[in-house]
Amino acid sequence: MKEQTIALVTGANKGIGYEIAAGLGALGWRIGVGARDRERRDTAVEKLRAAGTDAFGVPLDVADDASVAAAAELIADRAGGLDVLVNNAAITGAVPQTPTTLDPATVRAVVETNVIGVVRVTNAMLPLLRGSASPRIVNMSSSVGSLVLQTTPGIDMGPVPAAYLASKTFLNALTVQYAKELSDTRILVNSGCPGYTATDLNGFQGVRTPQQGAAIAIHLATLPDDGPSGGFFDDAGTVPW
Repeated sequence: MKEQTIALVTGANKGIGYEIAAGLGALGWRIGVGARDRERRDTAVEKLRAAGTDAFGVPLDVADDASVAAAAELIADRAGGLDVLVNNAAITGAVPQTPTTLDPATVRAVVETNVIGVVRVTNAMLPLLRGSASPRIVNMSSSVGSLVLQTTPGIDMGPVPAAYLASKTFLNALTVQYAKELSDTRILVNSGCPGYTATDLNGFQGVRTPQQGAAIAIHLATLPDDGPSGGFFDDAGTVPW
């Protein structure tokens, strides 16, 4: 029987995902480091362990059914359950991505990882999460996916790639639907925005550090049992849908 709180963070081998894993690990949690690249995954696990985190690698390609199923089995075997799932893995896709020049193949690739990947992983992990006393699902989104902010006069969202932007709007909609369906369970489901964080996703152009970007995920992963579900949050509070 497991004694520690167990979390799985997807895309945890670098950037925000790694810092989410490190932050949750610092709480004494056992962390599954989900990532496709074996070398980067192993390096991340070694670094986390050196810092005192009880971490283990989880080979995980969110775009592959068999990989996700195997990851769920591994977590059940290695950890005995799951308390928190952080859906962090995401891609930007080939650029430029203006709507009028957008390649449909790019849209498919982005949605496959950023949206369908979340559905695939979440549904595979739900049986484990249902066994937790305080289960949480955190979907890492972005304020660029907010339809309210996109359409508010005077707010410039910048030259955001269209497929990426739309995938985050899609993800936010899914967050709401998951929260509604699971409202009669203990599972809290929320979207989090890390802010404009310097990672390889944006060519390290962001103004926030990965550690700062990870803060909202750590907050949502540690919500009390009477915390919100079906919300969209950043460090300042609620983000409009």
